[in-house]
Parts: sequence; structure tokens; C-alpha cells
Amino acid sequence: MKLVGKYVDKNRSGYVNLRPEDDEDMWHLYNIIQQGDLVRAPAIRRIQNVSATGSTESHRIKLNLTIQVSRVEFSSSGAPSSSSDQASSPAGSSSAAPTTTAALHISGPVASENRHVKMGAFHTLDIESNRDVRIEKVDGWDSVALARVEESCVPGRGAEVGAVVCGEGTAAFCLLSQHMTLVTHRISVPIPRKASAPGTSQYEKAMARFYATLYDAFVRHIPYTSPSLRAIVFASPGWVREGVFNAMVIEAGRRGDKTLSKTLREKTVKVHVSSAHVHSLVEVLKSPEIVAQLKETKFAREGIVLDKFFKMLGVDEMRAWYGPDHVRLAADRGAIGTLLISDELFRSSNSDSASDPKLRKTYVELVEGVQQKGAEVVMFSSMHESGQRMWLNVLLYIVLMRIQS
Repeated sequence: MKLVGKYVDKNRSGYVNLRPEDDEDMWHLYNIIQQGDLVRAPAIRRIQNVSATGSTESHRIKLNLTIQVSRVEFSSSGAPSSSSDQASSPAGSSSAAPTTTAALHISGPVASENRHVKMGAFHTLDIESNRDVRIEKVDGWDSVALARVEESCVPGRGAEVGAVVCGEGTAAFCLLSQHMTLVTHRISVPIPRKASAPGTSQYEKAMARFYATLYDAFVRHIPYTSPSLRAIVFASPGWVREGVFNAMVIEAGRRGDKTLSKTLREKTVKVHVSSAHVHSLVEVLKSPEIVAQLKETKFAREGIVLDKFFKMLGVDEMRAWYGPDHVRLAADRGAIGTLLISDELFRSSNSDSASDPKLRKTYVELVEGVQQKGAEVVMFSSMHESGQRMWLNVLLYIVLMRIQS
């Protein structure tokens, strides 16, 4: 995300002008923009003109509109699937970063005068990458929103881990960044059982098709040339990952892709998981190999903290409290050692918590109060597997400090 302009005074009123560049930037905007905010962005509007004879003519024009937000919707990529009969990429093809596939839609009445659109007319802004978005908060910028803006504009961000979660004939391609787990593509190739094929020729031919399809999908959907990519993970039950990795190395050598060959040698981590489902990424993030390489990244810390929490819960359950009332009571008494909270509570959506500005303000005050008392605050992203695990249980946890008697 690029910070094009910013003015926030000492009373925290003002605006920021941002330029999203990828899917994660769209996710940041989704978390920054709240109901009641004034958002200005490029829009296309159908205009109807009535001539003197009574005939109507309609055409589309491009203009900048300012709306007062009443609804914000975010959708990530659909992760299209492919089968083995799709066309292969040319030999020696290089990796290209995935295009922006996330969609952000902001709806509300028009809040500034425009000669083409009446004040109060309802409009939906479709936010596009590399288009400036101006955000002004009527009630002022709170600390959580400002921190999100600063975090989103840190240079050098991008996908830090590319992961292929595979089984025999299936594979899901994922990109893990600081705040998102994005499934960019899936493939499925029918594989006959060894016993049902005469000899093993049919099985071997099917596996060869699977490896070829996986290679072509990999070079299209994993940006292995990106300098921000720190690891490439091949995860599977059994020994499928070994066969996939060996096939990738052989095919890269055959096609003369020296960059991919070097990347596979230097950045590959092979991890055993219990299933070929994307949810197995939780096991990947807890594996010692990944923890050692990515211990400083946000999503790895989330997984480690949540795993420690559940272990502590099994040993000393009285140190864990959850729910808004109990958490606020512990915060008032200065008894919180670690606050685990989901970004779901701060987001503008259809949930009761995020759609109520007053309730959001109480969560902001809670976070600020806990930080001022020296406790740790871990905010989980609901677009990571660790954040989804937390959401399935409860959105707000605390770990009480051990109080010396």
C-alpha cells in the first residue's frame, strides 16, 4: 500500500489517501473503513439525458465520488480449479506475481456535490488496485485504525511463504502474507488405484500428468522470483510431497529454469501433515522447520501464541478468561498478562460488534488500556488459519498474570 497523503491533527480528525496494490492492501482497507466514514474514490456511473423531443440517451462516465459508508463487503479470490487437460505453460516460463483478485465494495449515499449525481443518491464504489482512495473519519481516527494504516504502508511487504498442500492427484496453492492466507489455485487429476491398473502403467501415467499439471500451476501461481518470499512449503500426508518436489526439480532442470531450480534448492521446506486440506496449514505453521525460519513473522507468532494458549488451558484453565465482561473486569484490575483478540471485532461488516461504532470504541479503549499497563496484545487476523481457529472458539481471550501473594 502506498501512502499518497495524510493529515491527522492532534484531535485525530483528518484524512488519509491510500493506493492499494494487491489483495492484502484490499484486506487492510476492509479493516480500516468503518460505517459513517467518508470515502472518495474513482467510480463509473450511468447517466441518462433527456432531449427536447423526449428521447433518452444513457452513457457511462468516469468520475470521483464521495460517499458516506453504510456497508463494506470484501471477497477474496475464488481459487479456480484446473484439471490435467488444461494447456501447459511454455517451457522455461518464469513466475509472475498473481494479479489482484480480491474485491472490495463500499456502498452508501453520495455525500458531496457532483453535477452528474445528486446528493443522497445511493452508489457502490468498486475499489481497484492502483487507484487512490481517500478516507475521512467523521468521529476521528482511533489508535487501532492509525496503527493499521502504518502497518499497511511498510515497504517491502508481500507474500512471505508459498505453500503447496497436496495429496495424490490434488493440490492447493497458497500464499501466506502478514495478514492473509490466500488460496490462489487448486488442481485435481484423477488417479487410479495401483491395484486396479494392469501392472502400474495407468497409475504411473496418471501421476506423470499430475506432476506436469502441478508444475505448470506452480510457475503461474507461486511468485518464486519475489525477494520477499522466504520459504516454499510442500506439505502432504504420506510421501506425496517427496514425489512432488523431485518431479519439480527434474522438470525445472529439463526446461532450463535455473531460477526455479535454485529457489527450490534454497527455500524448500517439506512438512508432513495429517490431510491434504488447506486447514492443514495450521500444522505447517507449528512445524519446527517453519518456526525456525519464520519466527519473526506475524502469522507464525499467531500460531505459536495460540498453541501455547491451548496448552496452558489444559494445564491451568483458571488463568484463561474470555468474553467482554470478564476481560474488561480483568483489565480494570490490571490482571491481564496477554490479550488475544480478533480483528473481526474492529471491522465494518454485518456483525453486531463491528457495525456498532460505540462497541468498537470500547474494544479500542480496552486495547489501549491493556497496552498502557504493559501487557501484551496479540491481534489475530481472521484471514489466517490461526485466527479462524480462534474465531471458532471465541473472539476475545485473556491470559491472567500470575499474581504473587
